[in-house]
Amino acid sequence: MSISIKTAREIEKMRRAGELLEKVHDELGRAIHPGMSTWEINKLGEEMIRSFGCTPNFLNYNGYPASICVSVNEEVVHGIPSKKRILKEGDIVSLDAGLIYEGYHSDAARTHAVGEISPEARKLVEVTRQAFFEGIKYAKAGHHLHEISAAIGAYAESFGYGVVRDLVGHGIGTHLHEDPAVPNFAQPSRGVRLQPGMTFAIEPMITAGGYAVRWLDDDCTVVTEDGSLAAHYENTILITGGEPEILTLSHTEEDL
Repeated sequence: MSISIKTAREIEKMRRAGELLEKVHDELGRAIHPGMSTWEINKLGEEMIRSFGCTPNFLNYNGYPASICVSVNEEVVHGIPSKKRILKEGDIVSLDAGLIYEGYHSDAARTHAVGEISPEARKLVEVTRQAFFEGIKYAKAGHHLHEISAAIGAYAESFGYGVVRDLVGHGIGTHLHEDPAVPNFAQPSRGVRLQPGMTFAIEPMITAGGYAVRWLDDDCTVVTEDGSLAAHYENTILITGGEPEILTLSHTEEDL
C-alpha cells in the first residue's frame, strides 16, 4: 500500500478543489424542492463545476454516466439522474459529487430533506452527519486510521442503525480513489499511523435498517437490501499537525 503525503503546493490545490466543491453542494442544497427531477440536479451541478474551469470527476468514472450521484430514499449511493425521477415531499436525497482542479480531486456528499420529512428520516440524516464528526476526532497525526472507522461505526450503531460494509471511504489526491480504504466500521487491525499531509475522503453510509446492500441492474445504483432509508455524508479531509482540516466544509451547514 502506498499512501501519498501531499506537499504544501499540492495541499493548496486540494484546498481550492474543496472550496469549489463546497460551493456546488451549497447551491444544490438550496435548489432542491419537491417537483424537481434528479436530472435537473445533475445539470445544475455539472454546469457549476464547469463554470469554475473544473472537470466533474464522476462523469464516466467506471462507467457512471453523470456528474452528480443522486440517490433517493433507499438508494445508498451512485443513483443515476433521470428526467423521470421526480423528488416529492418527504423524500431524502443524497448528493455525492467531486471535481478536479488543476489535477487534484475533491469529493463530498450530503443528504438533504425534500420539503418536510419524517422525524425518523431527519434523525437518520443527522446521525449520519454526526458520525463523520465522531470519526474525525481521531483524524490526527499519531492516531491510527481504523480509530476513525471504529468511532463512526460505534456512533451509528448506538442508534440501532446499519453501517454499510460493502462501500468505504478512501484516500484522495491526483486520483479520485487512492490508498488506503477507510471503512466505516471497526477493523481487526489498527490501520496505518496517520501523518500530516495525508488526505482522505471520509464517508459514513448509514441505513435505518440492516447493513446489507445490493446493486441494481444498471450496475451503478446501490440500494438497501431491506428497502430501508439510507443517508450519506462525506468530506475530503487533510491530516495536519493538529486538528484535521475539512477541505470541503469551511462553515457550519444550515439546518436541514
